[in-house]
Amino acid sequence: MVEAFSVTPGRAPTGNRRGLSSGFARLAELLEAERPQWALWCPVLVAAGALMYFTLPVEPDGWLVVGGVAGLMISALIARGSVLGSLVVGGLLLATLGVAAAKLRVEAVRAPIWSGDTRVADVSGRVEHVEAREEGGVRIMLRPWSVGGLGPEAVPQRVRLTIREPRGPLMPGDAISVRARLSAPPAPAVPGGYDFARLAYFQQIGAVGFAVAAPRPAVAPDEAGVMQLATEAVARLRKAIGARVSAVLPGATGAIATALITGERGGIPQEINEAFRASGLFHVLSISGLHMAIMGGSVLVALRAGLALVPAIALNVPIKKWAAAGAILASLGYLLISGGAFATVRSFLMIAVMLVAVIVDRPALALRNVALSALLILAVFPESVVDVGFQMSFAAVVALVAGHEAVSPRFEPSGDSVLDGLRRPVYWLLAIVASTLLASAAVAPLAIYHFQQTQHYAVLGNLLGVPICNLIVMPAALACLVLMPFGLEGVPLVVMGAGIEAMVIVARWVAGLGGAVGRVAAIPDAAILTFVFGGLWLALMRRRWRWAGGVAMAAGLVLVPFGEQADVLIAGDGRLIAVRDGQGRLAVAGDKGNGFTLSRWLERDGDARSAESVVAGGAPFRCDAVGCRAVIAGHSIGIVTHPGGIREDCARTTILVYAGEAPPWCTGPMLLADSTLLAVEGPMSVRLGPGAMLQIDSTRRRQGDRPWRRLPQEVRNGQPNRSAPGRLNSAE
Repeated sequence: MVEAFSVTPGRAPTGNRRGLSSGFARLAELLEAERPQWALWCPVLVAAGALMYFTLPVEPDGWLVVGGVAGLMISALIARGSVLGSLVVGGLLLATLGVAAAKLRVEAVRAPIWSGDTRVADVSGRVEHVEAREEGGVRIMLRPWSVGGLGPEAVPQRVRLTIREPRGPLMPGDAISVRARLSAPPAPAVPGGYDFARLAYFQQIGAVGFAVAAPRPAVAPDEAGVMQLATEAVARLRKAIGARVSAVLPGATGAIATALITGERGGIPQEINEAFRASGLFHVLSISGLHMAIMGGSVLVALRAGLALVPAIALNVPIKKWAAAGAILASLGYLLISGGAFATVRSFLMIAVMLVAVIVDRPALALRNVALSALLILAVFPESVVDVGFQMSFAAVVALVAGHEAVSPRFEPSGDSVLDGLRRPVYWLLAIVASTLLASAAVAPLAIYHFQQTQHYAVLGNLLGVPICNLIVMPAALACLVLMPFGLEGVPLVVMGAGIEAMVIVARWVAGLGGAVGRVAAIPDAAILTFVFGGLWLALMRRRWRWAGGVAMAAGLVLVPFGEQADVLIAGDGRLIAVRDGQGRLAVAGDKGNGFTLSRWLERDGDARSAESVVAGGAPFRCDAVGCRAVIAGHSIGIVTHPGGIREDCARTTILVYAGEAPPWCTGPMLLADSTLLAVEGPMSVRLGPGAMLQIDSTRRRQGDRPWRRLPQEVRNGQPNRSAPGRLNSAE
């Protein structure tokens, strides 16, 4: 450190240099004092690198990433004599390792993706997963061996299909052939929106669609592998468990019980989903860290209590460690029965790390264990960094554990048994309230960022609903799983059903309170990143400067209103357009048949209206038989719904949207979004500026040139249709 800030002998340092050196020295002292906390920042930096990878506009070269890691490793060895140098280089190295982990994962799961053209094809394969749908029919995951005449190298690893009329039960392991309308996993409905195509890529889903005819039995050309047979056996076991549950608990109660035991949520009525979402209890319906902790914790307590009843065991073996090992195995079994969904795998890894800490005589509830869990998950599944479940679960856990570490020393037993007896129940009640408040506050900004919603009574909903889940529903679910092999699941299922019905009553009551749900327009990335960094600084640091994290969180809140809302939104198929009316709300024109796209537009706009309630063609649009046109901020914006309107609108509009191929002579619009352009750019948004200024965004620009983005066949072959003049002009 002395060498880092030394001056040349014989020369007096200037005031600025002396002040700069003194500032660096003070910063180094502060960071050195926080050395015990450095390890907690490792997963944060790895996550930052993985996040940077997913925001790159092009796929990075693998050798460039390897070179970056090697160069930073050498730099770390050189800089190890300086605190600041070591931290800077070490931070860059960890971030680069995050990039490398994401790159390796992308290459490991790379699989064929259906072309960008939507068409009907014959699909043959083995059923891997079957999920009932509330509206009827089933959704299946198929491992195909033949798809629409494609060569073996082009057949997707998985195809997800909705079958509205299966005409008979489908089970995992069945070999079927089905005629289906297939497309590539869809891009976001709006630039910056939820990217299902990226999620599907990491699940190796290469095509999605729906059956246009009932499936037929087929004969598989090859025997399934051991892993596939094991997967199908577990899937059949889950279906059998679901059937046993439904036999005792029919209807919505049974659907929720099935979701909590096997992870199958498709049968839950939409009305109940919305009630749980509005009350802040939606997280209870999906198997997550809460359920895994309850199951693992219940097994831990039960095993430890059972072993303690046998003196020969209790006096000679570490029963707490044995119980923790049994809880890990039980949690693994629950992971398999629940379907091994991505969020459940994360939850298992987290609870397993904490139970291993018990086995090695370390505190289970410690930020180091949380950091280790996050680091392990990011190493195996680096795509978690952009997953809302990962973000919200770790935000809640970090807040809870940091709060526990900060507050618990003040409630240590005083040694007075009478006072301790009075303090413990009060502390337990306060802990429930405080943990609910803390967890809700930690996840609320992320919920607003991802879903543009606020649940104003989420704290009330969780205070009333979560204890029912913790004390009645999940213990009964555990008892059900234990007793089901003996045919004795009836009683615990009845208890579980009563608890579920109580939770539903709570959810509906809270959701029915006035103003239970608030809508918020999409907030800028800078706001959430600043807020999250501030929260992490506050939770992970220990000196007084940790309170600077509160300043950063406040700065993030200040940035929230500065998000930019688009003036024009264009659907990816060119059949729907939206502009802002005089009240600042979205008005639409064109075909409203794609209600999903319109719903996503309204959500990101913070608009509480449903897609069904929005009338197409109203003010400020003026419509006729061939299209609609509106004038916004001096710009004429039109959508052509019939080829007969092309000639007139080409000469009169600034922005023209057309679902077909525009003729070559249509050169008037500054932005001509026809089928050719939209096939490449995807859904688009435009901000209108003065004069000839248009700020244009598209899903292609947000996604970049990445493996999960699929272009139309002619574009991939380098042969776009030159006759169609769809363009992004210099208006940008």
